[in-house]
Amino acid sequence: MADKGLKRSLSDSDTSSDEDLPPSFSMGGVGKRSRLSIDEEVKSDSEGENGQSSSPASPNSPTSPTSPSDDHSNGMGDFGSSSTYSSAAQRMMKNMGYKAGKGLGKYGQGLVNPVEASKQRGRRGLGLRLEGLEASSNLKWDSSQEHIQVEEEVLWLPHCSDEVPDFETLMSWAKEGSKKLEIADETIFCDPKILNGVLGGKNVFDQLDQRELQRSRSRSNPFETLGKLFFQNRAALKMANIDAVFDFMFTRPKNEAGEPLVGPDDLLYFADVCAAPGGFSEYVLWRRKTDSKGFCDAKGFGFTLRENDFKLHDFFAAPAEYFEPHYGKNGLDGDGDVYKPENITNFVEFVRKTTGGYGVHFMMADGGFSVEGQENIQEILSKQLYLCQFLVALGIVRVNGHFVCKLFDVFTPFSVGLIYLMYRSFKYVSIHKPNTSRPANSERYIICKWKKEGTEDVYKYLFEMNERIIGLSSTSMDIMELVPVEDLQTDQKFFDYIYNSNNETGFRQMISLRKIQQFCQDTQLIEPRQSDLRHQCLEHWHLPDRSRTAPQRSEAKVKFTELTKGENYEYMSRVPEDLTVANLQEKLRSPYDYRCCLLAATRDGRKDRAFYLGLGGCNVFRWEGRGHATWMRVDTRLELPPDTLVYAELVTEHRGEHKAQRKLTTLHLIDGLILNGKDIRTLHIVERHKYLKKFATAVSKTSRPDLAPIRCKELYKSETLHEVLRPPRLSHRMMKGGPMPRRVFVQVEANSDREAHYTVPTGILFLKATKDPWMMAFSRSQNRKYWYHTITRESTFEYHPDVVAPFSSSYSGGAVWWWDAGVQVLETEEAAKGKLHFRDVMKHLAPPR
Repeated sequence: MADKGLKRSLSDSDTSSDEDLPPSFSMGGVGKRSRLSIDEEVKSDSEGENGQSSSPASPNSPTSPTSPSDDHSNGMGDFGSSSTYSSAAQRMMKNMGYKAGKGLGKYGQGLVNPVEASKQRGRRGLGLRLEGLEASSNLKWDSSQEHIQVEEEVLWLPHCSDEVPDFETLMSWAKEGSKKLEIADETIFCDPKILNGVLGGKNVFDQLDQRELQRSRSRSNPFETLGKLFFQNRAALKMANIDAVFDFMFTRPKNEAGEPLVGPDDLLYFADVCAAPGGFSEYVLWRRKTDSKGFCDAKGFGFTLRENDFKLHDFFAAPAEYFEPHYGKNGLDGDGDVYKPENITNFVEFVRKTTGGYGVHFMMADGGFSVEGQENIQEILSKQLYLCQFLVALGIVRVNGHFVCKLFDVFTPFSVGLIYLMYRSFKYVSIHKPNTSRPANSERYIICKWKKEGTEDVYKYLFEMNERIIGLSSTSMDIMELVPVEDLQTDQKFFDYIYNSNNETGFRQMISLRKIQQFCQDTQLIEPRQSDLRHQCLEHWHLPDRSRTAPQRSEAKVKFTELTKGENYEYMSRVPEDLTVANLQEKLRSPYDYRCCLLAATRDGRKDRAFYLGLGGCNVFRWEGRGHATWMRVDTRLELPPDTLVYAELVTEHRGEHKAQRKLTTLHLIDGLILNGKDIRTLHIVERHKYLKKFATAVSKTSRPDLAPIRCKELYKSETLHEVLRPPRLSHRMMKGGPMPRRVFVQVEANSDREAHYTVPTGILFLKATKDPWMMAFSRSQNRKYWYHTITRESTFEYHPDVVAPFSSSYSGGAVWWWDAGVQVLETEEAAKGKLHFRDVMKHLAPPR
């Protein structure tokens, strides 16, 4: 969620104290700057270039316009010099009786001092003076006080070699106490001077107009012009910043050996929790699509308040179809409240089931809410939000996975205890404030790398603590500690890291707030480095410098022509040939040249087996492949990413038998041409199916009963077909409303504990894998396959692109063995004369012995 920043606009931001920093305070990575005391810093910030006060000069100051030291030798007195007024004006005033040091008028009663320019701002009443924000001019900000690095430094907590604590130990750590709504005494994990400065400094902005404050912040922040770039909000750019600073550990995760955690045939799974409207996810999907040269191989899960939902329609930079929101209990109809234990349990179970029991590769959390009027206790008010986000992460992040979560202040033992539990549950932990996080607010992020095994007890403990917090909500008691303070202090490396992190972040925050204060006083001040820093950051983060634009919407026919790049689509009208007893030998000369899959749409159901064109969301069209490309909108509710063209069929899937049987319309992908802009037409059919499988898994949403599921058909080698078409996968079942059992094929559904679904097969489609005039054969002497050129009679064992049948050849060169009435497939079935039966096909396809 966006920063609440700068009291009302800086709600989690603070200014400095007027007390000195202790001599022992070390600034660590603050950079090459003098270690001034806080009151010295305040003084230097309020003074001009020559060390003079930036407040309006007093009548007795040496620079006052009424000072006796002013030069009156020109006869103009206080009103200026000869360089200001012409000689004619001077003579005229002298003739009117003007005398140096006196005002005009018969008795010299006129004004002596020049009329000052108005310093009134906004709509406040005339004469109102805001202490500390008095209008001034000619101020200069000393940029050496700031610590600015494009290549940000990452400081990790030292690795904790201790085992993950067990549940019994954890439960003994919890401590209850009286609720407190005061944080000024939480000085265990930071220097008291820093805490006082952070909590007290922001009061100077209380009476400032919101727009003035925002303008001053925008002018003073060196990284403000980064904005949101081509994403929907600034949060997306924050994630891009964090990802790049941490060596792309989220979008390109690796294990400790430096090997990718996501295999070539796998999807990157991630979750976005408490993060509406979805900027984090938009960035991740964009990065994966960019890194994979146009193919988005990621799937995201979203969990947020339903009333503050994800804005998927604003995903201009990435396809929102790869993202599946979930709202806890009741799924799509849930409320998404992360505090509710039943929502947490339901979401965790859903994510783990959908990912095959492994969980996501990483989770992001960006929760926050308005604390207007209670800015100083934002950390206390956010404690349950902190806890629940950490809890969900431990429930859904897989072993060796990562976690990033937004925090604000971390001064209390409760917050520090949560960080300690992550320190024990992950191999490495860092607390980092990225450049894209406005420097004047308290925002920072915890980054957890490589989750350890055996963290179930920590998850169980935090789940119990959340229930306790809910139970104590109506009482005067609260959970005060998750880990004893003594234990947090005993681990010296951990304690020092938290202490120094709080001090350094707080100090930088105060410097930034003083800068905003000075920019409020002088509206002519600007930050000259904004343009250069923008360019350097985008280059360092591997982001193009382009503006946000809405995607172009095209008609189906126009989009089809655009995607196929004007290719002659006549081959799409040449449907695969029917296999018969007469043409079997000629059509399927070599079984090695074909891959096959089962069809479930009828022979005359060509409207269901067609080319499907996705324009984004439910804008899906189909063309049967006959005549001119006439695209008709699909009646069945489907979602396909934009720029998608596939060959598929709508089929009816069944679960159960007899009266308990249930039906579901599903889209089965047979082959692919273009997937969300990724052209796969020239790839081998096996490679195309690898893309199709990942695509189907990524875009199918099991939590959306209103949408037709999308699956990729299983692809089989023709010579192994006899191993597939046998019981129990191919068998007979009683159908609802039917007197006789029907032949069905049972599908193996991955990542699900649901009852297996099955279809009524109508035939087998053979798709060509070898391009004419090549054919594949088997060498008995070498006991291996080879390619043979039927014209030149050249043969080779070496694979090369010329032997690969592109989609056009696979489709037009295919064949269909229809299982009409009388075709015997199972031995228990009767065989009609003149039909092409299972034994005939298998005999022809049988591999040589």
